[in-house]
Amino acid sequence: MAVSGGQDSLCMAKLLVDLQPKWSWQISMVHCDHQWRKDSTDNANHVLALAKTWNVPIHIQRATEQLGSEAAARQWRYSEFATVARAQKCDVVVTGHTQSDRAETVLYNLIRGTGIDGISALPWHRKIDQHQPPVDLVRPLLDLSRKQTGQFCQQHSLPIWEDSTNQDLSFRRNRIRQQLLPYLQTHFNPQVEQALFQMAEITAVDVQYLTEQTHQLYQQVITAHSSSNSWEVNRAQLQIAPLALQRRVMKQLLQTALPHPPNFQGVEKLVSLLRAPNGSRTDTYTGGFVAQVRPPQVIPPGNPFSHKRPFKPKDVRAHDELHRSELVIWLGPVAL
Repeated sequence: MAVSGGQDSLCMAKLLVDLQPKWSWQISMVHCDHQWRKDSTDNANHVLALAKTWNVPIHIQRATEQLGSEAAARQWRYSEFATVARAQKCDVVVTGHTQSDRAETVLYNLIRGTGIDGISALPWHRKIDQHQPPVDLVRPLLDLSRKQTGQFCQQHSLPIWEDSTNQDLSFRRNRIRQQLLPYLQTHFNPQVEQALFQMAEITAVDVQYLTEQTHQLYQQVITAHSSSNSWEVNRAQLQIAPLALQRRVMKQLLQTALPHPPNFQGVEKLVSLLRAPNGSRTDTYTGGFVAQVRPPQVIPPGNPFSHKRPFKPKDVRAHDELHRSELVIWLGPVAL
């Protein structure tokens, strides 16, 4: 159980502790101290005391280096969750995310222009590491609002730790929580949290289907060349796929190749090469990669030049006479 000491995580922890005898769960608590606040040690001690009261094992994880952003903190936190879970032979990490958290995340991602993947954020469960068997993250309180978890804590006299950073409007999520959502509730829809939650639920199923289709298509149209750290895209096969899948396949390819996730413009540059003439290329991506339309490294059997060696840029004859339908998109280091 990931417990920060706030009302949502206390509500979740109390429910699981009370249900543990019925289901014979092996449970323990983990608290992550980001070392951001002067009172972070007091916060950790508060959770430690609560664990002792409930007679539940607890693990306090403290950051040993500066976490420069919310994203970096989140990545570190989930890494620690998985590490502790494996050490304790637990296969599930449970967090106290609520309907309110999901509504805030949907708005945050909508403003950033993340597409339906961002709108479907905070699923009920997902894997949080790549090991086998994986550790699963589960969010059992997603259909409860923050107001409801607060009422639960009051009814059970749970000692809520008030995180001072929750009032800091320099954090964009806090501004959404403190200003944007109340404004939408007052002037547009009193049930806006529920509406955003429903939108996330609807799009989550769509995203799951698109993800499965993308994985299948990626396996069919992408050829990796590990020796040269490059990839080839079968243009003819990908051209006939819907644009939605074209974009997703190209995004997955760039995520595989580049050191940082690509933005929309980076994906579109690659998609535009699907119908570009031979020799067309992108500018250089982060990490020194470039994409170019050209014949494949190994010319397909049956082509009049298939007896020749693998294609080299100076092989002008093959470059000029290879049929357009056999051209590929090559992605690799700019030096090659």
